[in-house]
Amino acid sequence: MSFIFGSFATLFFWAVVVLLFTSVRQIQQYQRGVKFTLGKFGGLADPGLTLVFPVIQTMVKVDVRTKAVEVPYQDAITKDNVSCKINAVTYYRVVDAARSVIAVENVWAASSQLAQTTMRNVCGELTLDELLSERDQASARIKELLEKHTAEWGIEVLSVELKDISLPEEMKRMIAKQAEAERERRAVIITSEGEIVAAENLRKAADLLSVNPVAMHLRTLNALVNVADNDSNTVVFVTPIEILRAFEKFSDKS
Repeated sequence: MSFIFGSFATLFFWAVVVLLFTSVRQIQQYQRGVKFTLGKFGGLADPGLTLVFPVIQTMVKVDVRTKAVEVPYQDAITKDNVSCKINAVTYYRVVDAARSVIAVENVWAASSQLAQTTMRNVCGELTLDELLSERDQASARIKELLEKHTAEWGIEVLSVELKDISLPEEMKRMIAKQAEAERERRAVIITSEGEIVAAENLRKAADLLSVNPVAMHLRTLNALVNVADNDSNTVVFVTPIEILRAFEKFSDKS
Protein backbone atom coordinates (compact mmCIF):
# COMPACT_ATOMS: atom_id res chain seq x y z
CA MET A 1 0.00 0.00 0.00
CA SER A 2 2.82 2.37 0.89
CA PHE A 3 4.50 1.53 -2.41
CA ILE A 4 1.39 2.46 -4.33
CA PHE A 5 1.03 5.69 -2.35
CA GLY A 6 4.68 6.53 -2.98
CA SER A 7 4.34 5.92 -6.72
CA PHE A 8 1.23 8.08 -6.85
CA ALA A 9 2.99 10.89 -4.99
CA THR A 10 5.94 10.71 -7.35
CA LEU A 11 3.67 10.74 -10.36
CA PHE A 12 1.76 13.70 -8.94
CA PHE A 13 5.00 15.54 -8.27
CA TRP A 14 6.23 15.12 -11.80
CA ALA A 15 2.84 16.03 -13.16
CA VAL A 16 2.96 19.28 -11.20
CA VAL A 17 6.50 19.96 -12.45
CA VAL A 18 5.46 19.36 -16.06
CA LEU A 19 2.37 21.54 -15.58
CA LEU A 20 4.40 24.40 -14.16
CA PHE A 21 7.02 24.04 -16.87
CA THR A 22 4.42 24.19 -19.63
CA SER A 23 2.59 27.06 -17.93
CA VAL A 24 5.51 29.47 -17.94
CA ARG A 25 5.23 32.27 -20.50
CA GLN A 26 7.73 35.00 -21.23
CA ILE A 27 6.59 38.53 -22.04
CA GLN A 28 9.00 40.98 -23.66
CA GLN A 29 9.47 44.55 -22.45
CA TYR A 30 7.49 45.92 -25.40
CA GLN A 31 4.57 43.55 -24.81
CA ARG A 32 1.67 43.20 -22.45
CA GLY A 33 -0.21 39.97 -21.79
CA VAL A 34 -4.02 39.85 -21.71
CA LYS A 35 -5.13 36.83 -19.66
CA PHE A 36 -8.45 35.02 -19.90
CA THR A 37 -9.57 32.52 -17.25
CA LEU A 38 -12.35 30.22 -18.34
CA GLY A 39 -13.17 32.67 -21.11
CA LYS A 40 -13.35 35.72 -18.83
CA PHE A 41 -10.87 38.58 -18.64
CA GLY A 42 -8.36 37.70 -15.95
CA GLY A 43 -6.05 40.72 -15.86
CA LEU A 44 -2.88 41.98 -17.52
CA ALA A 45 0.57 40.42 -17.33
CA ASP A 46 3.60 42.73 -17.20
CA PRO A 47 6.94 42.02 -18.91
CA GLY A 48 8.80 39.05 -17.47
CA LEU A 49 7.71 35.51 -16.61
CA THR A 50 4.08 34.68 -15.89
CA LEU A 51 2.04 31.51 -15.45
CA VAL A 52 -0.76 30.56 -17.82
CA PHE A 53 -2.33 27.25 -16.81
CA PRO A 54 -3.40 25.12 -19.77
CA VAL A 55 -7.07 24.39 -20.45
CA ILE A 56 -8.37 26.93 -17.94
CA GLN A 57 -6.33 29.96 -19.04
CA THR A 58 -5.22 31.61 -22.26
CA MET A 59 -3.15 34.70 -22.94
CA VAL A 60 -2.86 37.10 -25.84
CA LYS A 61 0.34 39.11 -26.22
CA VAL A 62 -0.14 42.72 -27.34
CA ASP A 63 2.66 44.80 -28.84
CA VAL A 64 2.57 48.30 -27.31
CA ARG A 65 5.23 49.84 -29.54
CA THR A 66 4.39 52.67 -31.94
CA LYS A 67 3.31 51.33 -35.32
CA ALA A 68 3.37 53.10 -38.67
CA VAL A 69 0.40 51.94 -40.74
CA GLU A 70 0.36 53.06 -44.36
CA VAL A 71 -3.02 53.94 -45.81
CA PRO A 72 -3.08 52.89 -49.50
CA TYR A 73 -4.09 55.23 -52.29
CA GLN A 74 -7.77 56.16 -52.13
CA ASP A 75 -9.91 57.61 -54.90
CA ALA A 76 -11.48 60.78 -53.55
CA ILE A 77 -13.44 63.76 -54.84
CA THR A 78 -12.77 67.22 -53.44
CA LYS A 79 -15.40 69.78 -52.53
CA ASP A 80 -15.05 71.42 -55.96
CA ASN A 81 -15.59 68.05 -57.73
CA VAL A 82 -11.98 67.30 -58.64
CA SER A 83 -10.98 63.62 -58.69
CA CYS A 84 -7.68 62.74 -57.04
CA LYS A 85 -5.85 59.92 -55.31
CA ILE A 86 -4.39 60.40 -51.85
CA ASN A 87 -2.46 58.22 -49.45
CA ALA A 88 -1.16 58.76 -45.95
CA VAL A 89 0.69 57.14 -43.07
CA THR A 90 -0.73 56.94 -39.56
CA TYR A 91 1.16 56.34 -36.32
CA TYR A 92 -0.64 54.37 -33.62
CA ARG A 93 0.18 53.10 -30.16
CA VAL A 94 -1.72 50.72 -27.87
CA VAL A 95 -2.47 52.40 -24.54
CA ASP A 96 -5.01 49.87 -23.25
CA ALA A 97 -4.01 46.31 -24.13
CA ALA A 98 -7.19 44.76 -22.74
CA ARG A 99 -9.55 46.94 -24.79
CA SER A 100 -7.49 46.45 -27.96
CA VAL A 101 -8.18 42.70 -27.68
CA ILE A 102 -11.70 42.69 -26.24
CA ALA A 103 -13.33 45.67 -27.99
CA VAL A 104 -12.31 44.86 -31.59
CA GLU A 105 -11.39 41.70 -33.45
CA ASN A 106 -8.34 42.99 -35.35
CA VAL A 107 -7.38 46.40 -34.12
CA TRP A 108 -4.85 47.19 -36.87
CA ALA A 109 -7.14 46.14 -39.72
CA ALA A 110 -10.01 48.12 -38.19
CA SER A 111 -7.78 51.19 -37.78
CA SER A 112 -6.63 50.95 -41.40
CA GLN A 113 -10.18 50.72 -42.74
CA LEU A 114 -11.28 53.61 -40.54
CA ALA A 115 -8.37 55.73 -41.76
CA GLN A 116 -9.29 55.07 -45.40
CA THR A 117 -12.91 56.17 -45.02
CA THR A 118 -11.97 59.14 -42.84
CA MET A 119 -9.38 60.32 -45.35
CA ARG A 120 -11.93 60.25 -48.18
CA ASN A 121 -14.49 62.13 -46.07
CA VAL A 122 -12.02 64.87 -45.12
CA CYS A 123 -10.95 65.19 -48.75
CA GLY A 124 -14.58 65.80 -49.68
CA GLU A 125 -14.78 68.66 -47.18
CA LEU A 126 -11.93 70.62 -48.80
CA THR A 127 -11.38 72.20 -52.19
CA LEU A 128 -8.38 71.19 -54.26
CA ASP A 129 -6.50 74.41 -53.43
CA GLU A 130 -7.12 73.90 -49.71
CA LEU A 131 -6.04 70.26 -49.91
CA LEU A 132 -2.79 71.16 -51.67
CA SER A 133 -1.90 74.23 -49.63
CA GLU A 134 -3.19 73.17 -46.20
CA ARG A 135 -1.98 69.61 -45.75
CA ASP A 136 -1.27 70.13 -42.08
CA GLN A 137 -4.86 71.20 -41.40
CA ALA A 138 -6.18 68.22 -43.37
CA SER A 139 -3.92 65.83 -41.45
CA ALA A 140 -5.03 67.33 -38.14
CA ARG A 141 -8.68 66.91 -39.14
CA ILE A 142 -8.14 63.23 -40.03
CA LYS A 143 -6.34 62.66 -36.73
CA GLU A 144 -9.19 64.30 -34.81
CA LEU A 145 -11.81 62.06 -36.41
CA LEU A 146 -9.73 58.91 -35.93
CA GLU A 147 -9.22 59.60 -32.24
CA LYS A 148 -12.98 59.63 -31.62
CA HIS A 149 -13.23 55.96 -32.63
CA THR A 150 -9.84 54.48 -31.79
CA ALA A 151 -10.08 55.66 -28.17
CA GLU A 152 -12.79 53.02 -27.66
CA TRP A 153 -10.34 50.39 -28.92
CA GLY A 154 -7.52 51.36 -26.57
CA ILE A 155 -5.52 52.95 -29.40
CA GLU A 156 -3.88 56.37 -29.38
CA VAL A 157 -3.35 58.16 -32.70
CA LEU A 158 0.02 59.88 -32.48
CA SER A 159 0.17 61.46 -35.92
CA VAL A 160 -1.32 61.42 -39.41
CA GLU A 161 0.73 62.57 -42.39
CA LEU A 162 -0.54 62.93 -45.96
CA LYS A 163 2.18 61.44 -48.17
CA ASP A 164 1.03 62.14 -51.70
CA ILE A 165 -1.83 63.72 -53.62
CA SER A 166 -2.01 62.41 -57.18
CA LEU A 167 -3.95 64.41 -59.76
CA PRO A 168 -5.01 63.56 -63.33
CA GLU A 169 -2.69 64.76 -66.10
CA GLU A 170 -5.28 67.25 -67.41
CA MET A 171 -5.59 68.80 -63.98
CA LYS A 172 -1.81 69.03 -63.67
CA ARG A 173 -1.63 70.94 -66.96
CA MET A 174 -4.42 73.28 -65.88
CA ILE A 175 -2.65 73.99 -62.59
CA ALA A 176 0.61 74.64 -64.47
CA LYS A 177 -1.16 77.11 -66.79
CA GLN A 178 -2.78 78.81 -63.83
CA ALA A 179 0.57 79.14 -62.08
CA GLU A 180 2.16 80.54 -65.26
CA ALA A 181 -0.64 83.08 -65.65
CA GLU A 182 -0.22 84.11 -62.04
CA ARG A 183 3.53 84.62 -62.54
CA GLU A 184 2.88 86.72 -65.65
CA ARG A 185 0.34 88.83 -63.77
CA ARG A 186 2.84 89.48 -61.00
CA ALA A 187 5.55 90.34 -63.54
CA VAL A 188 3.25 92.88 -65.24
CA ILE A 189 2.36 94.44 -61.90
CA ILE A 190 6.00 94.68 -60.85
CA THR A 191 6.96 96.20 -64.23
CA SER A 192 4.17 98.77 -64.08
CA GLU A 193 5.10 99.71 -60.53
CA GLY A 194 8.70 100.17 -61.65
CA GLU A 195 7.61 102.42 -64.51
CA ILE A 196 5.55 104.53 -62.13
CA VAL A 197 8.54 104.96 -59.81
CA ALA A 198 10.82 105.74 -62.76
CA ALA A 199 8.40 108.34 -64.15
CA GLU A 200 8.12 109.96 -60.74
CA ASN A 201 11.91 110.16 -60.43
CA LEU A 202 12.19 111.62 -63.94
CA ARG A 203 9.62 114.26 -63.09
CA LYS A 204 11.55 115.22 -59.97
CA ALA A 205 14.80 115.36 -61.97
CA ALA A 206 13.18 117.57 -64.63
CA ASP A 207 11.84 119.94 -61.98
CA LEU A 208 15.29 120.16 -60.39
CA LEU A 209 17.09 120.81 -63.69
CA SER A 210 14.57 123.42 -64.82
CA VAL A 211 15.28 125.68 -61.85
CA ASN A 212 19.08 125.28 -61.98
CA PRO A 213 20.75 126.16 -65.36
CA VAL A 214 24.16 124.99 -64.12
CA ALA A 215 22.79 121.54 -63.39
CA MET A 216 21.32 121.45 -66.91
CA HIS A 217 24.74 122.23 -68.43
CA LEU A 218 26.39 119.55 -66.32
CA ARG A 219 23.78 117.05 -67.40
CA THR A 220 24.39 118.01 -71.04
CA LEU A 221 28.15 117.57 -70.69
CA ASN A 222 27.61 114.21 -69.06
CA ALA A 223 25.46 113.12 -72.00
CA LEU A 224 28.22 114.23 -74.41
CA VAL A 225 30.77 112.16 -72.54
CA ASN A 226 28.52 109.10 -72.84
CA VAL A 227 28.09 109.67 -76.58
CA ALA A 228 31.83 110.09 -77.09
CA ASP A 229 32.54 106.75 -75.38
CA ASN A 230 30.56 104.87 -78.04
CA ASP A 231 32.19 103.76 -81.29
CA SER A 232 30.07 105.88 -83.59
CA ASN A 233 30.64 108.21 -86.55
CA THR A 234 27.97 110.60 -85.34
CA VAL A 235 29.19 114.14 -84.56
CA VAL A 236 27.19 116.10 -82.03
CA PHE A 237 27.29 119.89 -81.96
CA VAL A 238 26.15 121.42 -78.73
CA THR A 239 24.49 124.79 -78.88
CA PRO A 240 23.90 126.66 -75.65
CA ILE A 241 20.26 127.27 -74.87
CA GLU A 242 20.95 131.03 -74.58
CA ILE A 243 21.82 131.27 -78.27
CA LEU A 244 18.65 129.50 -79.22
CA ARG A 245 16.67 131.88 -77.03
CA ALA A 246 18.41 134.85 -78.68
CA PHE A 247 17.38 133.58 -82.13
CA GLU A 248 13.87 133.08 -80.78
CA LYS A 249 13.70 136.71 -79.60
CA PHE A 250 15.14 137.98 -82.90
CA SER A 251 12.53 136.03 -84.87
CA ASP A 252 9.80 137.46 -82.70
CA LYS A 253 10.98 141.03 -83.35
CA SER A 254 11.14 140.34 -87.06
